[in-house]
Amino acid sequence: MWLAAAYASAQPTSPLSLERTIALPAGTGKFDHFAVDLETNRLFIAATGNHSIEVLDLKTGKVTETLTGLGKPHGLAWLAASRTLYASDGTQGDLKIFAGSPLKQVNSIKLSDDADDMVYDAAAHRLYVGHGGSESASAQVAVIDTANQTLVKNLPVATHPESLEIDDATRRIFVNVAAAAEVALIDGKDASPAGSWKLTKAKDNVPLAFDPEHNVLFVACRTPARLLVLDGSSGSELAELPAAAGADDLFYDAELHRVYLVAGAGEVDVYEIHPDKSVQALGSTPTSPGSKTGLFVPAQHALYVGSVANAGKEAEILVYATR
Repeated sequence: MWLAAAYASAQPTSPLSLERTIALPAGTGKFDHFAVDLETNRLFIAATGNHSIEVLDLKTGKVTETLTGLGKPHGLAWLAASRTLYASDGTQGDLKIFAGSPLKQVNSIKLSDDADDMVYDAAAHRLYVGHGGSESASAQVAVIDTANQTLVKNLPVATHPESLEIDDATRRIFVNVAAAAEVALIDGKDASPAGSWKLTKAKDNVPLAFDPEHNVLFVACRTPARLLVLDGSSGSELAELPAAAGADDLFYDAELHRVYLVAGAGEVDVYEIHPDKSVQALGSTPTSPGSKTGLFVPAQHALYVGSVANAGKEAEILVYATR
């Protein structure tokens, strides 16, 4: 069944509203990914510009901890059950594990260069981490046993793996392989490769998000700047919509049936999927140039966006209410 993509030009008012701006310490600079601890209301920030992870108390708006000694932190995952923070380091080529109060590094798992995004399979207690893809290291997805904090295996992919997402119901892991313009699939039941889907309407596919209710995969591409809608079973390209340049993060809001695309051009594009599975662009919210990553927290109805330091302005966290 083909989705009908209904594209509307940006509306005068955005579905997102800026609720709060949190100033960060001088020197924080640029960001990559984020994670959240809902129990203590802390936001973990991969501050690549500062070679650190900043721990932000969302109640007070203050940074309470700075984890140093990192090269280039990329992906983050907070595992609430074990109260551990996993952080991939692209420069040092490993997966660092932090625990305790205050947080201290308790372990590390060697990967390869450009260790990047990750996704957690709670059913199997496995963390999937993309890494490699340079002349010195082949492109792979590491399978990590979080119960024992060990590397189980590496699964090969065509080129450097960007964003990862999971369908919890079927235990499928989706991996955006940008330079190959494809989505690789992993069977989470036995952590094995399960094929790939080639993209034809756009490439440089960096972030993705899965909608389990409609069984569709949203894939944001940079060349050209498009949001692709894929059938979640076959990978068929069902629709494409215009998007802002430099897409880097993508989130699905199951309550409102909306998609939030955070783009380096300095905006968040919002789309909505309707009961008939048509997809509509609802409008765009300006952020700041280079602000390309964030985190959607459904329990808080909040979208956090990292606003990078530039033109004499210090870095900030922009907090948008989604309803």
